[in-house]
Amino acid sequence: MTPPTLAAARRPRSLLKVGGLFVVVSVVCGLLVTAATLPFVGGAAWGAKAARDGMSSLPLAFATPAQAQRSTVLDGDGKVLAYFYDQNRTYVDLADIAPVMRTAIVSIEDHRFYEHGPLDAQGTLRAFVKNFFAGGVTQGGSTLTQQYVKQVQVNAAALSGNEAAVEAATDSSYQRKLRELRYAVSVENTMSKDQILERYLNIAYFGDGAYGIEAASEHYFGTTAKKLTLPQAAMLAGLVQNPASFDPVTHPGAGIERRNVVLDRMGELGTASTAAVAKAKKTKFSNGDVENMSSGCQSSDLPFICDYVKRSVLQMSSLGKTTADREKLLMQGGLTIRTGIDPDIQENVQEKVSDAVGAKDPVISVMDMVEPGTGKIVAMAQSRPVMGADAKKGQTYWNYSAPRDLGGNQGFQAGSTFKAFTAAAALENGIPLSKRYDARASMDFSGDRFDSCSGNVPIVGDFPVKNSTGVNGSMDMVRAAEFSVNTYFVQLALDVGMCDVTKMAAKLGAESNTPDAPISSYDDKPSFTLGTAEVSPLSVANAYATFASGGIHCNPVIVSKITDGSGKDRDVPGADCKRVISEDVASAVDSMLSSVVTKGTGARARTADGRPQAGKTGTIDSNAAVWYVGYTPQIAGAAMISIDNERKSPRSLKGYTVASSGLYLEGSGSGDAGRRIWKPVMDKYLKDLPAESFPTPPADLVRGDASDRTTDNRYGQKQRPGGR
Repeated sequence: MTPPTLAAARRPRSLLKVGGLFVVVSVVCGLLVTAATLPFVGGAAWGAKAARDGMSSLPLAFATPAQAQRSTVLDGDGKVLAYFYDQNRTYVDLADIAPVMRTAIVSIEDHRFYEHGPLDAQGTLRAFVKNFFAGGVTQGGSTLTQQYVKQVQVNAAALSGNEAAVEAATDSSYQRKLRELRYAVSVENTMSKDQILERYLNIAYFGDGAYGIEAASEHYFGTTAKKLTLPQAAMLAGLVQNPASFDPVTHPGAGIERRNVVLDRMGELGTASTAAVAKAKKTKFSNGDVENMSSGCQSSDLPFICDYVKRSVLQMSSLGKTTADREKLLMQGGLTIRTGIDPDIQENVQEKVSDAVGAKDPVISVMDMVEPGTGKIVAMAQSRPVMGADAKKGQTYWNYSAPRDLGGNQGFQAGSTFKAFTAAAALENGIPLSKRYDARASMDFSGDRFDSCSGNVPIVGDFPVKNSTGVNGSMDMVRAAEFSVNTYFVQLALDVGMCDVTKMAAKLGAESNTPDAPISSYDDKPSFTLGTAEVSPLSVANAYATFASGGIHCNPVIVSKITDGSGKDRDVPGADCKRVISEDVASAVDSMLSSVVTKGTGARARTADGRPQAGKTGTIDSNAAVWYVGYTPQIAGAAMISIDNERKSPRSLKGYTVASSGLYLEGSGSGDAGRRIWKPVMDKYLKDLPAESFPTPPADLVRGDASDRTTDNRYGQKQRPGGR
């Protein structure tokens, strides 16, 4: 007799073992079914004490947290600027999912879903026996409800970063399966079948970064879940079993084969007609329809505006107590973040900036626009518009317009644009536009005293000052502004006191980009009036917008509205608009800066229509940066071209030819930044807006009295040394 094989010798014991386990699983299934139908029946009525004790150790309730959804940033026209997400998901109601999709997923995953309870005892026992003889889990037997339970646990663990919990939620143990069964009871006691199906289709992973049916529809077919066709629905339904292996993008053959399995199953069950199945099988998958979505700003068409939005959101206390809380909401809360950025205006500004200076050029150009009276950021453009680390390709991670806490890095000296702040401080102190000084070509202010915020102090060190425009002699504030006369404004700043000058700059909105050196810290430096502080261009545009609004300062704002995933509006910080200078002072500054445009250094930046407008040029030492900051009652804007302190760059812009554009720079705020960038931007922006006039300033701030029009100052007739 041939001896029995080892497998044959062991078969009786194996059969006994599987039989015993079969009984155990049968009892558990029975208990769970009873729990689903009679949840309040006592354990004694269910059967054996051992089974009852085992069931009592399983959890009863099942928490179903809101599913993580992607957040979307929109421009002023509602176009998507960027997405932020930990999981690319947009939750949709069952009514917004095509019926054929619902049918396809039920057909392939759990065709008796609407007939059985929280578990399909027949399927579970069949899977158990098959898995036992196979020596592992080869067949799930899970209902859609059980699969939903598993997905919830996996998602929660993944979003928390708990890898151990992810493994526990996906292991092949029967303990995990029993726990899922018990949770399934809880789910079906609290939700309808349609609710479970809706949540399942929204939480399921469909591969290639697409979570939920809406994101999957967008990604694979460029459509919505509501518009899915039979072949599309069958392909997506087939993906949930193994998203990586059946991904039609990376494995087209396997993807089509799996889709056809779903179609065949639908044909067998009668949920799709034979003709429809045959037709669907002939449909090809097109990679041309695939839409890839990235999280974050780097892939955005406007990455630096996107980054400014993100940083602004992370500072909003209404979205969470901590930055981590706010970031979690941004990445998982399904926020819709609306901005006021007009894409046409932004495109025009970017075009003019890039026409002047290219991304690879060793100089930098920016332009920012702010709406007076609202603080709304209308445009924000820079000559390096691509976010990235490859400097050779002209990429950067810095937003050159912004303060440090909102993405900026190095600031830029704004030169003579700061003279407007000195003038405003003087006017607020009752010094009129008619105030005259003998503004000689070269003056030495070394040792002179002035009022700082800590008291009257002397100038420390040498402080010789020269004029650069060739206009010298006795003059009033208007003429000094027209030709940006340095020696005039230093005298005016010393008379007013640097404490008041720096306080004026701060309340108008100018912000320093130098760490630990706020605008207020320059109260001991008379050179401040010549624009030596390094500031963010956006803050200079915003400060001039305060003049344009008649003295109302508003914080710059880019986010206009936020709605969360449930459709609830979230509080968005306003611009905190408030009066910081009187209308009279603002109108006197308007008058002075209007004269700069009509008679002075700003003439070449004047818009083609000649409407009322005000502005100031700025050029710093060695012509390392040139500015033009101007405004009308409707808009304020700052344009700047500067050397780049962080890259090999020319020492001076004067006489430099920009390689990308061929633009010859003369080192003039009006001729370079004003004429080449600010003017063409404003010509287009203002084209369809009515011309508005500035208010007439009061006589006392224009003419003052006779004593105000002399060359005397608080130092009397002290003669200042000339020369140098």
